[in-house]
This record gives sequence, structure tokens and C-alpha cells, in this order.
Amino acid sequence: MDPSIWIAFMAASTALLLIPGPTVLLVLAYALSKGRWIAVPTALGVATGDLIAMTASLAGLGALVLTSATLFTLLKWAGAVYLVWLGVLMILGAKHATLDLPQAKGELTPRVAFANAAAVTALNPKSIVFFIAFVPQFIDPGTAFLPQASLLIASFVVLAGLNALAYALLADRLRATIRRPAIVQWLTRAGGGTLIAMGLATATLRRTPA
Repeated sequence: MDPSIWIAFMAASTALLLIPGPTVLLVLAYALSKGRWIAVPTALGVATGDLIAMTASLAGLGALVLTSATLFTLLKWAGAVYLVWLGVLMILGAKHATLDLPQAKGELTPRVAFANAAAVTALNPKSIVFFIAFVPQFIDPGTAFLPQASLLIASFVVLAGLNALAYALLADRLRATIRRPAIVQWLTRAGGGTLIAMGLATATLRRTPA
């Protein structure tokens, strides 16, 4: 894989991971309520969830990347529209954004935190849309699919785990400040704007000829 393509993928992935969606809000809520001791299992859960979601999403993309330009264009526009729509919904719902979680039965143990983070991440539609609609842009159809997909998956999973750990540790240090509604609303609006920008960027991308 061309190093410049990998760098572009890492930049796009970092932008996605920084968006305060369901996974980030879960990480923040756990860290705010339980402190830094829950950070590592939660971050591992996020990485596991992304590994599951990304592997499943890319499993059927080898043939897709080599199909007609028409199918590629349809997928690209579907992904772009969904990203913009999701971003608009986040901005409109920012006023009611909160870090509060439903009261869970039983004590929050590292195992429970890991399982919950993995489930929320694996089922996060934002990530699934990114994997299906955006990741193929970084895959060269003229080169073996599996090595490229493996590199992108490994890179994203490592970034996801580090991002979740950083959010958790930051939340632990800023408990009093980050709980303020204004902060949560600002983070949500910023995330919505980033999603819209990614959707517009997706719409302008072109398929690399085979």
C-alpha cells in the first residue's frame, strides 16, 4: 500500500474516532462514574467491537471494489447521504445530549464494561457506514485485497483502542467540567459537523480505475 494512502486513511479514521457518538459517550460515562480503573477494559472492548464490525464489513468488499463504476457510485452516494443525515440529527439533538446512562443492574465490573463497550461499538451504525462506504476508497483494486484490508483493520483497531483510552483518562481528570450540559452539547454539535464534512468528502471521491 502506498504510504500516502495509509496516512490519508489514518487521518480520516482519527477524525471519525474523535466524534462523540455512542461509543465515546459510553466511554466518557463509565470513566466519569467509575474513574480510571475502568478505562483499560473499556478501551479493549471498543477495540474488539471495531475489530468485529470492520472485519465483517470488509469481508464482502473484495469483489465490490472490482465491480462496475455504477455500483461503486451508488454505494458512495448512499454512504455520503447517510453520513450527512446522521450529522444533521446529531446537531439537532445536541440540546438534549447527556452523559447519563440507564441504571444498570448489578455492579459495573471490568468484564461488564468490556462486554458493553464491545457491543455498543460493534453495532454502531456510524462505524459500519464508514467501513462500508469510506474504507474502499483506500483500497487499490489492482493489488491483493487481503493484505490491504488487514493493514487497514489493524491500524484502525489500534487507533480505536488508544482513542477510547485517551477519552477515558481525560474524563477521569475533568469529571466536574465535562459533566456540564454546555460541554456535552458542544461536543455533540462538533461531532455532527464532522460527520457532515466526511459525508461531503465521500461524495467527491472517485473510484480508482482497475
